[in-house]
Amino acid sequence: MAEYGMLTSTTRRTSLADSSIFDSKVTEISKENLLIGSASYVEEEMPQIETRVILVQEAGKQEELIKALKTIKIMEVPVIKIKESCPGKSDEKLIKSVINMEIKVCFVKMESVEEFEGLDSPEFENVFVVMDFQDSVFNDLYKADCRVIGPPVVLNCSQKGEPLPFSCRPLYCTSMMNLVLCFTGFRKKEELVRLVTLVHHMGGVIRKDFNSKVTHLVANCTQGEKFRVAVSLGTPIMKPEWIYKAWERRNEQNFCAAVDDFRNEFKVPPFQDCVLSFLGFSDEEKTNMEEMTEMQGGKYLPLGDERCTHLVVEENIVKDLPFEPSKKLYVVKQEWFWGSIQMDARAGETMYLYEKANTPELKKSVSMLSLNTPNSNRKRRRLKETLAQLSRETDLSPFPPRKRASAEHSLSIGSLLDISNTPESSINYGETPKSCTKSSKNSTPVPSKQSARWQVAKELYQTESNYVNILATIIQLFQVPLEEEGQRGGPILAPEEIKTIFGSIPDIFDVHTKIKDDLEDLIVNWDENKSVGDIFLKYSKDLVKTYPPFVNFFEMSKETIIKCEKQKPRFHAFLKINQAKPECGRQSLVELLIRPVQRLPSVALLLNDLKKHTADENPDKSTLEKAIGSLKEVMTHINEDKRKTEAQKQIFDVVYEVDGCPANLLSSHRSLVQRVETISLGEHPCDRGEQVTLFLFNDCLEIARKRHKVIGTFRSPHGQTRPPASLKHIHLMPLSQIKKVLDIRETEDCHNAFALLVRPPTEQANVLLSFQMTSDELPKENWLKMLCRHVANTICKADAENLIYTADPETFEVNTKDMDSTLSRASRAIKKTSKKVTRAFSFSKTPKRALRRALMTSHSSVEGRSPSSSDKHGMSRLSSTSSLAGIPSPSLVSLPSFFERRSHTLSRSTTHLI
Repeated sequence: MAEYGMLTSTTRRTSLADSSIFDSKVTEISKENLLIGSASYVEEEMPQIETRVILVQEAGKQEELIKALKTIKIMEVPVIKIKESCPGKSDEKLIKSVINMEIKVCFVKMESVEEFEGLDSPEFENVFVVMDFQDSVFNDLYKADCRVIGPPVVLNCSQKGEPLPFSCRPLYCTSMMNLVLCFTGFRKKEELVRLVTLVHHMGGVIRKDFNSKVTHLVANCTQGEKFRVAVSLGTPIMKPEWIYKAWERRNEQNFCAAVDDFRNEFKVPPFQDCVLSFLGFSDEEKTNMEEMTEMQGGKYLPLGDERCTHLVVEENIVKDLPFEPSKKLYVVKQEWFWGSIQMDARAGETMYLYEKANTPELKKSVSMLSLNTPNSNRKRRRLKETLAQLSRETDLSPFPPRKRASAEHSLSIGSLLDISNTPESSINYGETPKSCTKSSKNSTPVPSKQSARWQVAKELYQTESNYVNILATIIQLFQVPLEEEGQRGGPILAPEEIKTIFGSIPDIFDVHTKIKDDLEDLIVNWDENKSVGDIFLKYSKDLVKTYPPFVNFFEMSKETIIKCEKQKPRFHAFLKINQAKPECGRQSLVELLIRPVQRLPSVALLLNDLKKHTADENPDKSTLEKAIGSLKEVMTHINEDKRKTEAQKQIFDVVYEVDGCPANLLSSHRSLVQRVETISLGEHPCDRGEQVTLFLFNDCLEIARKRHKVIGTFRSPHGQTRPPASLKHIHLMPLSQIKKVLDIRETEDCHNAFALLVRPPTEQANVLLSFQMTSDELPKENWLKMLCRHVANTICKADAENLIYTADPETFEVNTKDMDSTLSRASRAIKKTSKKVTRAFSFSKTPKRALRRALMTSHSSVEGRSPSSSDKHGMSRLSSTSSLAGIPSPSLVSLPSFFERRSHTLSRSTTHLI
């Protein structure tokens, strides 16, 4: 509801006044407390008020408006009650509220203000409907402090079944209803007055001072206290054009100016009014940041240009500035740049100012290492302590040195699941568990010379602790912030994308946290006979549940990260900020997510090493063997699930690539064996010379031809766009229908050809499908053997070789001559054109009734004379067309309609093959 005010006003209000002033004049109450139907209250406490709606000039000619008013029976009316605070005192208290009252007069038409008398009478509550808020009639009504609304308000109330709303200002539409706006940076009063007026006309509220109730800040510049507060609170910061464009759409029903799709077009970009230059970045990084600057509304200039407002510095590389910056120049760290993009608003510079690195402790340690240091016991001891401190600080980090860029692309799941790989090669194992350095009631003193078994167990605990820390970093630094509600600038990623990237990482973290705690307790209370293998056997089932979903979809997770980083600047900035933090060890999210893939092989090798240092009489020897076996089962299960997942993905790729592919191709027991590119050599299953792709599955053969015209794209439910289908489905054939596989001998006129002898279940004769292989990657001999092997498996025969039959091309009229000639291509083009023309002029589009009528007319016109040959021909065409009109299109699952013509020719040639 808009702001409330007195029913009558003696002073005119300015548009620039803070709406909060008028909010204090009338008490807002909920819909439940509105005095709906309380006639007794109105009769006793208030004089009778006659409510009426007045259509001014053009509004009275709008039929849609009149029809809508007839459906509205109630309007909101302000009520003011004067009550004495205490008996005998002159103090009075105003009680203000808004009640719903029935509209007595549905509508009255009026051409001018002079025609209507009693506008200021308190006995009437008049609502004027004006088509244009710019004409003189509106100005007269506004000066008289009348209630004025626009047609969209009436239509909206009629559509939603709501009463006509009360507003102390003219209300044209409700596109900014419930929005609270604040302005900053406007120097021209005329422009500000215009904007404020439009906001009021659209139902918005204005606040002079910025506070937490403000929903949008309209900014004409990126400076000032209001702008800073809005950024810190995550309040959307809008351009003035937002209000103007919303006013242009004022007549649209159900339009809301706060809808994200509309509002995001007019947000103030992070680098508006900013001119940036960059220092310390590589050429590739600098180019990327310059492109992002322009994309986010800013400009960039070379280093040292006086027009620059910001100098973005790579603080880890730049130790000193090449020039003395001016006082007006902000010298900021790169985190300011990426943080602004992530927040979708210009971040405050004071938090990110660049300062020279001052490390007195490091300078002190370096000076101790100087060759001029005197040789004294005290300084040697201090030097030894310093080096030990530096060593401990190095060991505390579980992250390896940053890999080169090419290392990321060399990661492969197949090799990572091989337990022969060296695990955790880049992790430091020198860290001593903190619990080991603390005294514990249950712990026993660790001997000065530890056993080799204890050393390996300690290493296992150290790597497990490091691994848990990495998982915690992934969750706390990446996943949790991305899933957080109320992000500044809106969600960075969609929930589906977050689920794809992180998968079962939280579940893996929970399992390994328990393993780490058990290992820590074992190390603190170490005993040679305590079992390490029992810990991993205890959680083997949990490992089977959590690892396969993540490892199998790691490549998809990686692809999603790369795609989102390219398409979504805020996500790119989010990654840049976090990977620069110490917790990440300057590693990318992809490099961190590869750790779960590497972990199980690493644990298996460490358990193997532990078993070698375990005595035969130790009970843990056999337990470790079981634990290693359970880990191998987990990895085997992962590999098997990965194989099935990849097989299902291949089938989905076929479904997406082939237009009209039958849904029953998708089956859990089916897998893609081979794809072969061929050319059709006969008239079936498509025209000679057509490019045909054969997809061999373990139990069926999908036949598809190349589409002549590719139209449109496929969009998944998650918004991912797929390329259009390049193939057209012809036939899905069970392998049991293939009776023989013909290996056509190589001749001068026939190269790389083969044929399939097929017996459809509804046919008595055999059908021949002949093809020429177009790719040399797969030899024809290997392809035919592969095909026969799967046919034999399908029909439960052991002798797959008996299915192959070598034949001469002349026997079956197969040849590949002139397949790629110009004449052949022209002939195929003519055939296609002929088919299109035939379809265009086909009588099958004509209704049956019209054909019968034409046939009867033709028959009656020639009655009494014998029909000529041409008449017979025309009648036969009509009758055949009439019969065809009722025949549905041939099913793609059966072949009989394709193969009738050659059945007689093949019957003699193939009798001796079966």
